[in-house]
Amino acid sequence: MENRYICGGGRGLCAKGWHANHYTQLNVFDYMADVPGNTTASDLVEVQFKNTRKGYYHNSNNLELHKGDVVAVEGTPGHDIGTVTMTGSLVALQVQKANLKNPEDIRRIYRIARESDIEKYEAAKAREHQTMIESRQIAKDLGLEMKIGDVEYQGDGGKAIFYYIADGRVDFRQLIKVLAEVFHVRIEMKQIGARQEAGRIGGFGPCGRELCCSTWMKNFTSVGTPAARIQDLSLNPQKLAGQCAKLKCCMNYEVDQYMEASQKLPQRDAVLCTQEGEWYFFKADILRGRVSYSTDKHLAANVTEIPAQRAIEIINLNRNGEKPDTLINGERTKTELHVDLATQDDLHRFDNQFHGKHRKKKKNHGKKHGKPNPDSPAAD
Repeated sequence: MENRYICGGGRGLCAKGWHANHYTQLNVFDYMADVPGNTTASDLVEVQFKNTRKGYYHNSNNLELHKGDVVAVEGTPGHDIGTVTMTGSLVALQVQKANLKNPEDIRRIYRIARESDIEKYEAAKAREHQTMIESRQIAKDLGLEMKIGDVEYQGDGGKAIFYYIADGRVDFRQLIKVLAEVFHVRIEMKQIGARQEAGRIGGFGPCGRELCCSTWMKNFTSVGTPAARIQDLSLNPQKLAGQCAKLKCCMNYEVDQYMEASQKLPQRDAVLCTQEGEWYFFKADILRGRVSYSTDKHLAANVTEIPAQRAIEIINLNRNGEKPDTLINGERTKTELHVDLATQDDLHRFDNQFHGKHRKKKKNHGKKHGKPNPDSPAAD
């Protein structure tokens, strides 16, 4: 397979560590792929199936496996079809991370998938969407408070996994009986959360990049409104919620940095007393370490921005009974409001600038070659 690996991009990364196909959602970079003897260090193999489902298997038949190989693995019952995403000693660490305590959970790889296995797998995969639509209607007719978000058939078509979302416990025993009678397969129900559903569906976030839950996130941590308060974000549910209707996971990325930076800021309820009067906290730029104060406690009056160190210095002076002359050292400057570039001028200002330069070049070109300028009255 010529396209089995992807180039490391000249960043000092092993090219064999990358995995180049459409099963790369939660792919792990194998930094030991080019180490001699790595593939024979362990018989464990990581195999990935549809979307984010992974499994770990023993290569008991000593097959020569590489990333991207489509293999037939042991199922419950029958066999399943997946893609090899990692081999070698690094798989053992992934097994520990997956917390597979029972050794019997690790089954074995049968063979590299044959053409007949692929045809059967493609036929089963083609039934998934229609099965999902029909199963939703069946669940609705039974009056179950649940939503079936996805259906995944096993490689041999003998088993189907139904992924559903529900707020509470659901008694789906009758549903399993009806689904087994309609689709003539073994039924397995798996409950997932709203974040996992968004990861399975995929999409793009407001940052312009693919959703984290559909690319690299595997373990989801709870996100609370204190994360927004620490970062001085507006408590607007429409802006803070992601496509899963939950608080965005990326709000947790910079919380620690903001908490560390906020410890260097003065207390917000502290009043700064100077010879000019009293100054009240207005807002803070946490990462820049600057604080704005107003002469009015409730309104933005004479807002002045100073470094956090200066505010702490004034607080210490006030505790000792001293008052500085002004809020800042030297001439007092007011904070400049940020200007929206889109409202500065007409959207065609760049086009006019381009045409002006082009017209000027054309005029100079005419003078150089002795040609009349078409824009001048003399040209007429």
